[in-house]
Amino acid sequence: MTLKDELSAIVGEAFAAEGLDHALGAVKSADRPDLAQFQCNGALAAAKAAKKNPREIANAIADKLSARSEFAEITVAGPGFINLKLTPEFLSARLDALAADARLGAWLKPAPEKIVIDYGGPNVAKPLHVGHLRAAIIGESLKRIMRFAGDKVTGDVHLGDWGLQMGQLISELELRQPDLVYFDPEASGPFPEEPPISLSDLEEMYPAASAACKADKARADVARKATKALQAGRPGYRALWRHFVDLSVNAMKKDYADLDVEFDLWKGEADADPLIPELTQDLKERGIIELSDGAEIIRVARDDDKKEMPPIIFVNSEGAVGYHATDVATIVDRKRELDPDRMLYVVDARQRLHFEQVFRAVDKAGYFDEARLEHLWFGTMNGKDGKPFKTREGGTLKLRDFIDMVTDRARERLNENGFAEGYSAEETEEVARQVGIAALKFADLSNPRTSDYIFDLDRFMAFEGKTGPYLLYASVRVRSMVAKATTAGAGEAGPVKITMPEEADLALTLLGFADALRDAYERRLPHLLCDHAFGLAQSFSKFYAACRIVDEADASLRASRLTMASAAGGQLDLILSLLGFSAPERM
Repeated sequence: MTLKDELSAIVGEAFAAEGLDHALGAVKSADRPDLAQFQCNGALAAAKAAKKNPREIANAIADKLSARSEFAEITVAGPGFINLKLTPEFLSARLDALAADARLGAWLKPAPEKIVIDYGGPNVAKPLHVGHLRAAIIGESLKRIMRFAGDKVTGDVHLGDWGLQMGQLISELELRQPDLVYFDPEASGPFPEEPPISLSDLEEMYPAASAACKADKARADVARKATKALQAGRPGYRALWRHFVDLSVNAMKKDYADLDVEFDLWKGEADADPLIPELTQDLKERGIIELSDGAEIIRVARDDDKKEMPPIIFVNSEGAVGYHATDVATIVDRKRELDPDRMLYVVDARQRLHFEQVFRAVDKAGYFDEARLEHLWFGTMNGKDGKPFKTREGGTLKLRDFIDMVTDRARERLNENGFAEGYSAEETEEVARQVGIAALKFADLSNPRTSDYIFDLDRFMAFEGKTGPYLLYASVRVRSMVAKATTAGAGEAGPVKITMPEEADLALTLLGFADALRDAYERRLPHLLCDHAFGLAQSFSKFYAACRIVDEADASLRASRLTMASAAGGQLDLILSLLGFSAPERM
């Protein structure tokens, strides 16, 4: 039970004793921390139902709560706000329990679920770029948060490896190297194991093929026919496709690893393709698919729609399948293979219509409940000009180049701040990478998922303020202080004893972790956990400045403060791991 849940239950009992709804006792953090730690506004809502003055109700509740040992002070303010301040003894007992808890007070989901989270979505043959960043960062953090909360979570990259771009690439290669054995329609293998092109060739061919198809209808028609032949199983095309996928995935894995992003599954649209004939037949037999201008479609519009809802094209007029069909088939595949309770898609906001169509289609077909499919859309990362982040030349910045740029800036900042003194070359590089990734990830995650944000490298790389590097420094500082206390023979940690406002503030912040974690989980918003981490670092800094620890003469206070410091350091490091990065040993 979180601290707010516990307090809400206590205040709720007081409301119930007055013949009012128990739910009116809901407690939240005080709007005026200078006046109270928590507040309850239930008296205002109760007044309407009871037809009484809200302040009268609030005073009655306050009288009932005055006998409780948890509260040091209960006051009524304004029209009926109930302000609550906890006793040092209550806070101390709760913090002792938190410090003894291996999870450091973290919320644990009462009924865990099996969840699939789809948060990659890169296309084969295209290098990862900054446009792939938010899905990877947000998805990885949500996966870690959900696992820590108790869910069994499977992360799937879900490659774009089966659509029109494959036909564009194959047809482009055929134009450039028509004598390759892969293009002999009579050949069935064995084909050469070595790919006929390199990764750099592939990356150059993709935009060239795409541009050619946009400019020339005849060229686009060739690409569509190649896509159909690939999906129909033409051996040479399948062999080329395998090469394309392997080259791309090997490069992707390196880039994702540098971001500390890991996927359990490296499946793609092609893995769902074998299910298409079966699903098509099933949907036809049940009248869910219908013909329209040579294509096979599923209508997903509803009578109460307030906007146009186009049908999905399951099989196009060329006989090929696109994203709608493979996404439907992927849901069926996941249901059969993993039997999840819920599927989450971390994909940008531009795909909202697409996922609404797909979710409606699988619900209409009875394959999976629409209510258990969630599109966790996000905004864009923009440059200082307010437009999607680009290179100085206006091109799309590769993720590898972006990571290198951030790491280089982190190395500069470490040197500017004197943190790199005494590091070996290897240690400098590793710490620079950790600082750079922390700056990058925290900059993204500390903004609400659904908002656009401006990426300002200099601001996000600062060692003060609400930044990733500041949190790393705070973590190192706490661990250093605890280690110093141990080395100095300051004794061992002991029972918590709250004697100063800064101690109470740190205790309240630590005890707020459970609520922050639950809110981040339930609302799918990692920035709520970022807010808690920053608040914790600030609370510890104030505590450290005001409260003597290593040289405190009172042994019981010294032991108490060591407990609080250790809990703060452990909780901060835990949150950093849930956000997807970690602090170095020293800075």
